[in-house]
Amino acid sequence: MSKWVLLLRGINVGGKNKLPMADLKSLLSQLGASEIETYIQSGNVVFSASGLKPQSFSQKLSKAISDTHGFAPQIIVLKAADFIRSIETCPYPRDEFSEKILHFFFLTEPALDPQVDKLDELKIASEQWSLIDGVFYLYAPDGFGRSKLAVKVEKLLGVGATARNWRTVQKLHNLVIK
Repeated sequence: MSKWVLLLRGINVGGKNKLPMADLKSLLSQLGASEIETYIQSGNVVFSASGLKPQSFSQKLSKAISDTHGFAPQIIVLKAADFIRSIETCPYPRDEFSEKILHFFFLTEPALDPQVDKLDELKIASEQWSLIDGVFYLYAPDGFGRSKLAVKVEKLLGVGATARNWRTVQKLHNLVIK
């Protein structure tokens, strides 16, 4: 049995795409997941499963959510080891001051042709970014909400993504190693 990290994009935000975590846990269980743990209401899950194929699992879960709740969120499924590796390879400070200024954008697939020049043009002087093994790291000390780069990441990478701040990444890590 392997551990997995599941990230759903855009659920339970501003009263839209409502998906109670109890419902999500039930759907995951029906798809063969066990030891399911969630963190906050925005689609962060750690679970165990045998023989899981991430893309197929994502498609099945997306369909199940669409059938039961009327919307199909973007879903990213990561092996626990890959999730841990994303933390280990992060090139930016990871301390108590980084909780809201360091963000991990987990990509739906590799960014084969990122628009690096435009990414650099959009970042302000205090911001830094790196693209490493399916994760776009954004260090935004002046605030994520003020970052023009954060808004354009997906478009400039040419792939879907879902972002998590360092606090959420830490909480998920704690669930993975538990």
